[in-house]
Amino acid sequence: GDWDFWADWKDRRLWVTVTPIVLITFPAAVQYLLWERFRQPWGATVCVLALLFGEWVNRYFNFWGWTYFPVNFVFPAILVPGAILLDTFLMLSGSYLFTAIVGGMAWGLIFYPGNWPIIAPLHVPVEYNGMLMSIADIQGYNYVRTGTPEYIRMVEKGTLRTFGKDVAPVSAFFSAF
Repeated sequence: GDWDFWADWKDRRLWVTVTPIVLITFPAAVQYLLWERFRQPWGATVCVLALLFGEWVNRYFNFWGWTYFPVNFVFPAILVPGAILLDTFLMLSGSYLFTAIVGGMAWGLIFYPGNWPIIAPLHVPVEYNGMLMSIADIQGYNYVRTGTPEYIRMVEKGTLRTFGKDVAPVSAFFSAF
């Protein structure tokens, strides 16, 4: 959904919590089918790679091709590290319960560190019209989207919301739970 479309919405609270919770269902289902019928431990990885390919096609043709949003503003989340961990836990244990508990927790915990190399350049602090903001926030102001209410896009004044003390790890642990 919208939490994964826009770089300025890939924040340290909701994106880290919502995206892994929503996106674990399809890899888990494909993993179950491939393991139950063929004993192949790579179902989650194949599902995530197919999803990532489809997302890149969507982002390139729809967001760049039609509306000229920069690709670094609409990139999809990287889910491959979590999928590899899910498949590894299933392969090593052979247990759905262990994979659901430990692998699901690893899926939620590895999501933010797996995406950090892509997000880090967008969290660089800059001063913009007397306010301390991030590059992602400035992109959000310069590339206005139709139907985006301003109350959703508010930037906290006086602090840089992308540099929290312990918000991202807490959100990642909640997602893992």
